[in-house]
Amino acid sequence: MANKNLTNAKRAKNDEFYTQYNDIQKEIEAYLEFNPNVFRGKVVYCNCDDPFESNFFRYFVLNFNKIGLKQLITTSYKPSPIANTELVLQPSLFPDYEDKVVRKPTEPKGRQKVTANKFIINEVRDIDGNGEFNLKDIAQQLKANKHNEWMPLEKDGDFRSPECIKLLEQSDIVVTNPPFSLFREYVKQLFDYDKKFVIIGNKNCVTYKEIFPLIKENKMWSGKTEWSGGLWFVTMDENDVDRVVDGVNMKNVASVWFTNLDHGRRHQPLPLMTMEENLKYSKHKEIKDKKAYDKYDNYNAIEVSFTDAIPSDYDGVMGVPISFLDKYNPDQFEILGSDYNIREGLLPKLVNKKWSGKFDRGYINSKRLYTRIFIKHKEK
Repeated sequence: MANKNLTNAKRAKNDEFYTQYNDIQKEIEAYLEFNPNVFRGKVVYCNCDDPFESNFFRYFVLNFNKIGLKQLITTSYKPSPIANTELVLQPSLFPDYEDKVVRKPTEPKGRQKVTANKFIINEVRDIDGNGEFNLKDIAQQLKANKHNEWMPLEKDGDFRSPECIKLLEQSDIVVTNPPFSLFREYVKQLFDYDKKFVIIGNKNCVTYKEIFPLIKENKMWSGKTEWSGGLWFVTMDENDVDRVVDGVNMKNVASVWFTNLDHGRRHQPLPLMTMEENLKYSKHKEIKDKKAYDKYDNYNAIEVSFTDAIPSDYDGVMGVPISFLDKYNPDQFEILGSDYNIREGLLPKLVNKKWSGKFDRGYINSKRLYTRIFIKHKEK
């Protein structure tokens, strides 16, 4: 029980990451570059984001007219430990906005209560007439209830709650950083309700049995931002900080963007050398020093430990690391499966019948490897 509680506590802390504005801007603008009208006339829902804290809210409300949104809905996943406090209502977010406490109509005025919030933005404009639009205008519109809505949610704002599902049903595109510990369930809900999305998840989620089939079937893929280096988040956990920037605690997490919206990088062909050229000129010593690519003990496939070492002239099955998905072009490659698929007997043709050991991972010279994805070149 103690270990279980420790794991739950760790997951809870890992879910308290706040995405940087620049990372959101960089990712979203890649879809706009590919299709300038991708958000036009659409309802965007950020359903794991307290509006006071979220840079997702900040980005979409400041770019509401520019990208042509019809409506922006933002709800907090749960009452944040810093929601509705002086720490959150920074001048840079809601300047001069003084209503710091959200109360239900029946709640006594003297009682302060942190709640999950809902913002619905239908219109943004220069309400104070100073010639520019900024978050101060939004704050004033919300305060005056001019075409926009700000109110507490009835429940805790869990994305699975009936009131949040109702908001999900009326949305077109979901954009957020969902709780990593609930990623499987979160993605399932998006597909159950047939939603477009741009979300953040842990890199290793691609190995989940609930997630990998969606990637294999091209129903979900990597976003524009490259996997290398992960993402840097603002963290509230003072005991788990990787660096401090301008007084803000930052944490680097092995996380990436996932989406089912198209973007240009997804269709860029991966430049490759032939097998002979790789063995002669590869920058990877592990490849260059070999006379041939290793073959698995238990799979009828060759091992390619680096994505840029995929041979252009090999027609058979290749095992590649999960980081391959960062460069995956569905016009160039076909994903056949993963270790999990073979363990479950879903890819029997890949199994080496001479192998008498476990099929939990790929083996080379009886050495167990990390998870591999099995691919082959697409027939032209």
